[in-house]
Amino acid sequence: MARNKNKPAKEPKARRFRLALVNDDTHEHIWTLRFTRWTFFLTVISIVTSLLVLALCLVAFTPLRTFVPGYPDAQARRAAARDARAIDSLEGVIGRWEFYSENLRKVVAGENPVVIDSLIRNYLSPDESPVDREYLVGQDSVLRQTVREAERFGLSSARSRELPLEGMHFFTPIKGVVSRGYETLVHPYIDISAPLGSVVMSVMDGTVVSASWSDEYGYSLVIQHPDNIISIYRHNSKLLKKEGDKVSAGASVALSGNTASVQDASHLRFELWYRGEAVDPVKYITF
Repeated sequence: MARNKNKPAKEPKARRFRLALVNDDTHEHIWTLRFTRWTFFLTVISIVTSLLVLALCLVAFTPLRTFVPGYPDAQARRAAARDARAIDSLEGVIGRWEFYSENLRKVVAGENPVVIDSLIRNYLSPDESPVDREYLVGQDSVLRQTVREAERFGLSSARSRELPLEGMHFFTPIKGVVSRGYETLVHPYIDISAPLGSVVMSVMDGTVVSASWSDEYGYSLVIQHPDNIISIYRHNSKLLKKEGDKVSAGASVALSGNTASVQDASHLRFELWYRGEAVDPVKYITF
């Protein structure tokens, strides 16, 4: 077959390129850049990567990061630190409340309460050396012998301070009328009818071991008195003392009301416990 002489020859592909900046009037080359396809693509990728790295550095190490949606600013971090401290404080309060509640349950049940000093001793006991233990055992024996001799010759005044419940003086917790008396099984407390907002007073000197609110009893106050006596005041409209407060006999501790789930007439539910057992307050207090 004869070759077609009129068909133009195939031009070779360009492998190198040149980008020039030329003066239009003098045709002088001001700036020239020579490159290939690979160098062009590598240059573009390098420029884009450098821009991305620069943007990330600006966001990470400059105040521009605060403009990123969802990034916490200084105020948010301070609020988070404040909330963390508040949570830590609440955990401490809850721990103390659980400790008080457990001790109160043991006192009401007639069991021996947990003493904080014993917890400290148990915590420190692994660090004590055998010599320290022997020394403490010896000192404890000497103390026990001293106490026995004091009791033998009547030098101890602990027994002289113990009085029967009938010989103790109680303040009347509220001025009112006993609307329902004490029943050992079904009603181991008394209800005292009084006007709403009447002052509720502590029957003896003591310490508030619980100040709480519940749907069943409303605002309640529990006071620990000497000689294993506990007084409980329920259905109050407001508490005037908080947990840990020291109160004196006749001091105002609450205002009467009816904040329980069962709405009856305004009254105070009063409980008196002695050595872990509920007793009839009417036998020892004049209402």
